[in-house]
Amino acid sequence: MYAMSVGAASPIPATAALLARERGGGRPYVSLLGSRAHTFFTDGARELFDCAGQGRVDVFFLSGGQIDGAGNINLVSIGDYARPKARFPGSFGSAYLYYVVPKVILFRVEHSRRTLVPKVDFVSAPGGSADHVFRPGGPIALVTSLCLFAFDRQHRRFRLQSVHPGHSVDEVIENTGFAFDQPAYIPVTPAPSTETLRLMRSRVAPMLAEVYPQFAQSVFGATACAR
Repeated sequence: MYAMSVGAASPIPATAALLARERGGGRPYVSLLGSRAHTFFTDGARELFDCAGQGRVDVFFLSGGQIDGAGNINLVSIGDYARPKARFPGSFGSAYLYYVVPKVILFRVEHSRRTLVPKVDFVSAPGGSADHVFRPGGPIALVTSLCLFAFDRQHRRFRLQSVHPGHSVDEVIENTGFAFDQPAYIPVTPAPSTETLRLMRSRVAPMLAEVYPQFAQSVFGATACAR
């Protein structure tokens, strides 16, 4: 079984996961936290953690108020911990899932120097671990509104993989607070095909609307339906 799980407040990763399932003829298995129609769990987040620990969740999506160049994420606060400038929802199970899920995809819609920082103010979940620590999981990529980064686990650094259509490498550099590696040639991220757009609008969006009705309505004009 190949399984993808999507946590709360993640409409774009949920769209990607459901699209992958539609294109794969029902595989991979997809679980959306908060969904009754699109989940293979019967006990919510508690079962998610159990399955992840057993090696039964292959892909998970994580984000943070801050993400740094070492793949660390911050879901707690900005500034001094005792007197923070801002507070986030909290770490929940991010640190645990970051360790045990083999492929964690980071995402951040706002690509700016305040979100992609040299060093996070609080480490909710570390991108890397000491060499003697057994860790089967961790980040493999970071997707933003500007580009796609791949993550090198050995060197604990991001590498620019592609730049989205309409954006440039210079724009990525200007808006990224951490240093990253660049290959000699950086391609443009492929735009979705006509068939992909058709699947997203006709099949994925109505399913997505069960958990994210406002997102589905505003982006696709879709309302919820049962699968």
